[in-house]
Amino acid sequence: MPSGEQSYVDHPMLTEDVIEARQYQLQLAAAARQTHTLVCLPTGLGKTTVSLLVTAYRLEEDIGGKSLLLAPTKPLVEQHAAFYREALDVPDDEVVVFTGETRPDDREAEWSSARVVVATPQVVENDLVGGRISLRDVVHCTFDECHRATGDYAYTYIAERYHADAATPLATGMSASPGGNEEDIQQVCENLGVRNVEVMTEDDADVGEYTYDTDVEWERIDLPDDVLEVRDALNEVITERLEKLKELGVTRKTSPDVSQKDLNKMRAQLQSLIDNDQSEGYQGMSVHAEVMKLRRAVELVETQSVESVRRYFERQRNAARSSGASKASQRLVSEPKVKQAMRTAEEFDGLHPKFRRARMLLAQTLGVEDGERIIVFTESRDTAEALTDFLGGHFDTRRFVGQGDADGSDGMTQKEQRETLDEFRDGEFEVLVSTSVAEEGLDVPEVDLVLFFEPVPTAIRSVQRKGRTGRQTEGRVVVLMAEDTRDEAYFWISRRREQEMEDELRSLKGVADELEEDLSEDQQALGDYAEADAGEANADSVSDDAASADGGSASDTGEAAGASGEVDDAGDAQAGLSDFEAPDPDDVEGTESEDDATVARAGEGDDVEEAVEIVIDQRELDSHIARDLSKRDGVDTRLETLDVGDYVLSDRVAAERKSHSDFLDTMLGGDRSLFEQAKDLTRHYTRPVLLLEGDGDLYAERNVHPNAIRAALASLAVDWGISIVHTRDADDTADMLETIAEREQTDNDREVSSHGEKAAKTLGEQQEYVVSAIADIGPVTARSLLDHFGSVESVMTATEDDLLEAEGVGSVTAERIREVVASDYQP
Repeated sequence: MPSGEQSYVDHPMLTEDVIEARQYQLQLAAAARQTHTLVCLPTGLGKTTVSLLVTAYRLEEDIGGKSLLLAPTKPLVEQHAAFYREALDVPDDEVVVFTGETRPDDREAEWSSARVVVATPQVVENDLVGGRISLRDVVHCTFDECHRATGDYAYTYIAERYHADAATPLATGMSASPGGNEEDIQQVCENLGVRNVEVMTEDDADVGEYTYDTDVEWERIDLPDDVLEVRDALNEVITERLEKLKELGVTRKTSPDVSQKDLNKMRAQLQSLIDNDQSEGYQGMSVHAEVMKLRRAVELVETQSVESVRRYFERQRNAARSSGASKASQRLVSEPKVKQAMRTAEEFDGLHPKFRRARMLLAQTLGVEDGERIIVFTESRDTAEALTDFLGGHFDTRRFVGQGDADGSDGMTQKEQRETLDEFRDGEFEVLVSTSVAEEGLDVPEVDLVLFFEPVPTAIRSVQRKGRTGRQTEGRVVVLMAEDTRDEAYFWISRRREQEMEDELRSLKGVADELEEDLSEDQQALGDYAEADAGEANADSVSDDAASADGGSASDTGEAAGASGEVDDAGDAQAGLSDFEAPDPDDVEGTESEDDATVARAGEGDDVEEAVEIVIDQRELDSHIARDLSKRDGVDTRLETLDVGDYVLSDRVAAERKSHSDFLDTMLGGDRSLFEQAKDLTRHYTRPVLLLEGDGDLYAERNVHPNAIRAALASLAVDWGISIVHTRDADDTADMLETIAEREQTDNDREVSSHGEKAAKTLGEQQEYVVSAIADIGPVTARSLLDHFGSVESVMTATEDDLLEAEGVGSVTAERIREVVASDYQP
């Protein structure tokens, strides 16, 4: 650990004596201020502090700007917000939290006055698509745990919107483990619009001062005969079910240790049979579901606990007895070998040997070695509860699991999670038993032992977990591994992937410049983000005061602290954040001067053609169309829970979008038939449209006679007056929606109404219309309220407690109704 008295960063936007002046953090912040940067730093060494330092400078430079910090989980969002309120010198109410628990209307109101917004990405994505917020004034956007920025994850969409919409964008990605190889890391960088990569490892002198080595011990555990008997009985049934799938021609493998990859291939082939309307596909899919359930049971009994498999079997029995139970569940619990396995598990009265070993390790750490805190990680919530009960008989133990209800097990509320972590930090109990919810970034205090109840096959998660120890003192990590089980396979996978990641991070330091060059070349299409030339920015943006890209220490880079470094009481020169002066905005990629930014914001909207508005049903967020439309110039999108249609384009035009497969499903029945939907469309809109999406042959999609399809299309067009428009794919659908909206709103000067221009024909429909007009209440909830209370008047005069008695009405909805009904009118 560093010697001498601590010194703190001195900056007008930071609370005095809160942020310790760590040289490596200052170097990373200096680099991240220059351009869009990926910061790679071991867990527990203050990635969030680096982001905070950059935010402090950006907010000081632009008094009208705001900062956005994105984190993947609610507990992590709450933690970051608490840290920012403590460390940043702005009023607490200007640091706001956006999660799914915050009402959309409240988020829209709070966004305008906030200086710092800390949010889950899904909420920000929804607000952007719904047009509730603008990223125009966001001067710094941080993507925490940014290794998630792949595929359809919300980070990718938000980053694209941020670079396109912000007046002076600056993006920072943060992760202790950005990817398993250079290609993955480059993909994350491209998805975030990042052009600079800063990597520091524990090998760097400045970082090494703040870390200790963490030893990882692998302990092999022998399973008792009764546990093996349960496992073997279940494996026999898996083999029998795989033989059936082999007969269907979707696999050649019948071994119970068949890989998940092979099982996924089987499922894809079965889906292909179903798409061709072959009955073997449905039969095989049910057998496949049995195999997946059985494999889960085997995994639990091998690697978790007998108690966890007992609970699992109980849930399967309950599912088989319920109405609408699947054939797979019914066959599973009636299979003689499975029933015998259930009886063996229920009769087992011994301890799973992992439990016994866990107790011994805890006693050694807390008793013999005078340790204070231990975290036990497990994959299963059932095991977490069983461990908490078992260990609680010997040690002061609490569980820490996710929110909601998973597999019939009670979760924890956000408040309970926060209180549990606070009590653990304060030393109110010794042992925290946690599922994966505590892995990523949560500020769990340093501990004496991290115990893995089973190996973790994913390198990223394993690195996150081990980051909980070794921060302030030497730490210990122990992994329990059941002999001759999936644990062993996971052990080798974990060892290989972690080694690959460590090697990749080390090599990444050596090729950082080359990677940045590749990013610059690959992101020419992203050059529209900024006005500066990419090559010039990369050449000019690195300050002489910052560390080199290969992570050199302060001593390696000469006077990295700058000439104006402050001197603490011990006489050591320490860098303050103020030593890293802001670059000339003209030299920085993706930025513009304060005056330019002010002018840009002041002139926003001048001489700009009025945008068309498209109202999108919330359920359409699963497709790419909503995101696509929200990114287009000249299109404003708004999200609602629509009673009719998927997209509303004017007061007389609503569009229902269906893929070829969806169209045939609704033709053949399903939740709502095709003609029920046609009836609703024509009742509310005089120009309804059906967008039929797909580039294949509609008549060859299923085993449905072409004349039946023609008859349905003819009826929609002639009997119901619905225009049928064919589109090739999602992009073509988005283009068509925009075209129709422009024609209606610009050429025909029509307004948008999500309720349509037609009046409801029946009294009941008018009553539903009135109740559903309250924001956040959809048609289903409106009908539920009217069924329960009997009239609109009774709904509107009901108390909040009475409203909660209606089916499907929660506290948020009840509160919203009372707010609308009882509040004074605000024009």
